[in-house]
Amino acid sequence: MQVKFCKMHGLGNDFVVIEALRQQVRLNPPLIRKIANRHLGIGCDQLLLIEPPSHQDLDFDFRYFNSDGTEVEQCGNGIRCMARYLYDEKLIGKSSLKVRSKKSILEIAINHDKSITVNMGIPQLNPADIPFRAPEQAISYPIDIQGEQYEISALSMGNPHAVVQVKDIKNTDVKGIGARLESHPRFTNKTNVGFMQVDNRQKISLRVFERGVGETLSCGTGACAAAASGIQKKILDTPVLVSMRGGTLSVDWAGEGETLRMTGPAVKVFSGHIKI
Repeated sequence: MQVKFCKMHGLGNDFVVIEALRQQVRLNPPLIRKIANRHLGIGCDQLLLIEPPSHQDLDFDFRYFNSDGTEVEQCGNGIRCMARYLYDEKLIGKSSLKVRSKKSILEIAINHDKSITVNMGIPQLNPADIPFRAPEQAISYPIDIQGEQYEISALSMGNPHAVVQVKDIKNTDVKGIGARLESHPRFTNKTNVGFMQVDNRQKISLRVFERGVGETLSCGTGACAAAASGIQKKILDTPVLVSMRGGTLSVDWAGEGETLRMTGPAVKVFSGHIKI
């Protein structure tokens, strides 16, 4: 069976976008891993599946799968790519839409400059909602990694995040520390790990080790989590520019209990058909 796909990226975080609106699609973990393989398939960090809406108040449903075949809750860069795909394919005739992911309902706006703003909802800070093992909610948590002590922020942007503040992001062992934190037993569903360097009160540099993927050129929810962490610690002021290897996102958050908005680009690379 031939299935239409589109290769897209948000600041270098790349996706294979497949819609199950005008074609039948059946995915499974081995097939997803094959499609995501950069040598034997199309190649991507994540696969994004767009589905018909599950409720009359929604425009679409969508699902995310990491390159290892696991389904995940949320992806900020993927949300923007999905909106750009739907708009470019003329599957929507408006500049705003409401969609459902695995855990969230999100509102999206396509701006005049072609950037895309996503209302990412309210960051979840309660450890049980992340999920993260801690006796009570705190701004930061000490955590032991193979005998070394680190101070992290822990929160959920629809998916779990640990944020580590560092002084020298270029020389930080993102792969080593990230892999150990990703699977730390205090994060019961594993976690994404962000390494944040504060450049000034409205700009940070960020590298993210994504759960089930490894380090990527950018991470939308990681940018949101890092900015929220800094605002909560009162070392950052909103809006925050988040500079990653793939480019820059803007994050606007008024503080605990308020919704967070992320703005950035989404780009089509190419489209085609794949036999599955």
